[in-house]
Amino acid sequence: MRPVNHLLLGCAIWLLCLPLPVRALSTDRDEPINIEADSATLHEKMGSSTYRGNVHLRQGTLHLHGDTMTVQIRDDRIEEIVLTGSPATYVQRPDNADQDQHAEAGRIEYLANKERLILLDNARVWQSEDEEFSSERIVFNLADNTINAGGGSTGDRVRITLQPRKSGDTEPAPEPAPNPAPADTPATVISP
Repeated sequence: MRPVNHLLLGCAIWLLCLPLPVRALSTDRDEPINIEADSATLHEKMGSSTYRGNVHLRQGTLHLHGDTMTVQIRDDRIEEIVLTGSPATYVQRPDNADQDQHAEAGRIEYLANKERLILLDNARVWQSEDEEFSSERIVFNLADNTINAGGGSTGDRVRITLQPRKSGDTEPAPEPAPNPAPADTPATVISP
């Protein structure tokens, strides 16, 4: 049996292959991955690892938190990550944004081959207090940056909240700049 530190390092290296979810800060991929949990079970031959109890994964601005996280590896590549909690949470800063993107659900699944992030069981996504997207099921397609929601069961409704802008929040449209006459053309003056 190999030392646990070697196996944890191996799992962390495998996690580096994980593409960042929707519009993530591009520099996060270059940051080290830190995983903390109350316990870890690593099955190198099976290509799986399970982390239990107050699980935290951090990589740059990416923060995952849950009760249990299972990572499945095949051919030295991540095949699936499942994070569960009450709720399991995801926070990450998108490029060119001043606010973090948040998501929470009872279960968060990352399917590498399908390039999908699936939020199940009271799923909710938001980036500011003014906008929220919720459903029992939300699917992010990372390949084409699309989101699908709902369709899980009867009564499953998609809920979107968009707050109106406050009157002081909107900037007036800039006035068009006057077209100056070319320097070699005399200006025409029209008198009433």
